[in-house]
Amino acid sequence: MNLSLPLVLAHAFRGFARDVRGAVAVIGALSLTSVLGVAAISVDLARGYSQMISNQRTADVAALAAALAYQGANSSEAILQPTARDLAVANGMTNAVVTASVVSDVPTAGAKAVKVTVTTPVPFAIATALGYRGSYNVGATSYAALSTASPIAPPCILALASTGTGISTSGGATIDTPDCSVAAVADIANNGTRISAKNIVSGSGSISNNYGTLSATLMRYAGSFTNPDWNTNVPTSDKRVNAATPLADPLANNTDLASARQLIGTSTAPNAIGNPTTPAAADWVIGWTPSSNVAGYRNANSANYVIPAGNYTIGRLTIDGGLNVTFQSGSTITVANGVSIGGGSTVKFGNVNLSVNGGFNSGSSGVTMGDGSLAIGSGTITFAGTNSFGAGPVTINGTVSLSGGTTLTLGAGNHSFGAISIGGGSWLKMGAGDLDVRSGISVDGSSTLAAGAGAYRIGADSNGKAITLSGSAVMLMGDGTFSAGGDINTAGGSRIVFGRTANHLIKGNLTVAGSALFGTSRYTIAGNFTNGTGGTTWPYTSSVTNQTYGSTLEGVSVSGYDMAGINVSFILSGTLNLAGGAKTYLTASTTSVSGGALADLLIDSLTGSATSWAAGSQNIFVGAVHLPNSDLTMSGGNTTLSNGQCFMLIARTISATGGAAAGSACTSITGSGSSGTSTTIGLVR
Repeated sequence: MNLSLPLVLAHAFRGFARDVRGAVAVIGALSLTSVLGVAAISVDLARGYSQMISNQRTADVAALAAALAYQGANSSEAILQPTARDLAVANGMTNAVVTASVVSDVPTAGAKAVKVTVTTPVPFAIATALGYRGSYNVGATSYAALSTASPIAPPCILALASTGTGISTSGGATIDTPDCSVAAVADIANNGTRISAKNIVSGSGSISNNYGTLSATLMRYAGSFTNPDWNTNVPTSDKRVNAATPLADPLANNTDLASARQLIGTSTAPNAIGNPTTPAAADWVIGWTPSSNVAGYRNANSANYVIPAGNYTIGRLTIDGGLNVTFQSGSTITVANGVSIGGGSTVKFGNVNLSVNGGFNSGSSGVTMGDGSLAIGSGTITFAGTNSFGAGPVTINGTVSLSGGTTLTLGAGNHSFGAISIGGGSWLKMGAGDLDVRSGISVDGSSTLAAGAGAYRIGADSNGKAITLSGSAVMLMGDGTFSAGGDINTAGGSRIVFGRTANHLIKGNLTVAGSALFGTSRYTIAGNFTNGTGGTTWPYTSSVTNQTYGSTLEGVSVSGYDMAGINVSFILSGTLNLAGGAKTYLTASTTSVSGGALADLLIDSLTGSATSWAAGSQNIFVGAVHLPNSDLTMSGGNTTLSNGQCFMLIARTISATGGAAAGSACTSITGSGSSGTSTTIGLVR
């Protein structure tokens, strides 16, 4: 006899009922037998309940294990039975009967679950005295619920448009993302060579393929899948799932990013510049026929003048040509009505404090000054020849204009100018210290501006430009806070170097047509960021500073690129456009810096303007490019990444024509989970 536990109970109680129907006189005789029977059955039933608890525990574990195996085997039901059986044996149930299957509408309509039943025989023991023979079966069933969605790898190419075509390829375009998903909320159309990804997902649209290749371990689409009958270069039917997938922007609610955007359009105004105080006084004429108030400083009617240390208040200072004039250290000199130096004169100021209103003309040979302060106020300012000033603050309330091969060296100290204009092969070199420029910087071809470490506060000129570099112009900046109150425009063949700081504020467009190096920082740009390419690449050795720039940045080789930045983030109000031939190497920081670069965030903008990456064959981007409202077109180029680091591209729509993208998802942004609903497993109670 082999009964189940419910049948054992029914059989026993039918026997007890027959005893009750007997004569009352017989009750006493049978009472002992009934009591003994109930006791025997109770003992065997208790053994059955104990076995049922063990079976339930084993069924629970087996259901969970089978569900996990089912997920890992790409939803193959063949894995269920052996997995569940192995778990039962591992729990000591070698004689158990185990069944496993996928059932529908559990726990809710449309859902699925793995059902495992574990059944074991329990032999009769004490109840054999009452005639029970053999055993009865004890079974337990468990359900491990599966979500309705298949697992989706995190996306590294994601298009957010809700309708139309989200991702499209044409011509020879290829998109390769072997470790993550290519995903679009709307349609995906492969009319190019290849889309290869861990998963290819159209959240609410359809997927179509022409002559090219679709390669994925899983392809999901809410609508339809269209492919020519002859083209077998697509996932097999068991790797296609016709189901909707919820997709969302992983950065939509990023609080760090929202805070960073609040600084767009802000800048720090340059410190105010005023005229120095220069009281009225008699004029000085230092020349071949000197004024009486300086004749005593002349050396024996020669061309040499030496003015000893002292406090001098001068109306106008005129120095004729062809003289040698020295102002000794320790002097304080004020000039109310201008300084004019004739051609060929050599003028040296020692360690003095010099204040001038009414204009300053250095003469053709230039002037030299040691440590001290230099303040030039109203009037026309002209430097020519070779000029050198030592350490100390320099304030020039006007335009510093250098041309015709003029050089001007300023030592360490804070430097403030009305404007800077350098051209004709001239250069201006400044030591460490803050740089304030009220009305913009302009550097023409073959000219250089080199500044040391310090805070940079640069206002805009009348055309809204803070920095303008013509072809072959060079601007080199040291580390320090940076603010530009207008556009930064560089022409083809030019070079610009930004130092390290937490955040560069640019209240305007950043247009690079030459080459640029970006020191580690966040760059907050109220406008577009454009690499227009001008044919110049790094490295570069400056004859002004005698330093080489762009061999490496932060230990990373950037040689051969025209625009490079390591550990940078760009927060824009416009977009990033790359012109044909762009060679760009930009990597995001792996960690966030307070007030600076954001971890794994390379470029962010909420602009609705279109983005164009044209023919950029050697662009390396590491980090997330986040343009959720922009239509991005990649043409004729190759966007890739350095080994082992993330590259994500998030845009409204993405169109690739002859361009390739390769990357992996940035886990600090997406987390370790997937986009959409991943498979979850849990017991149904």
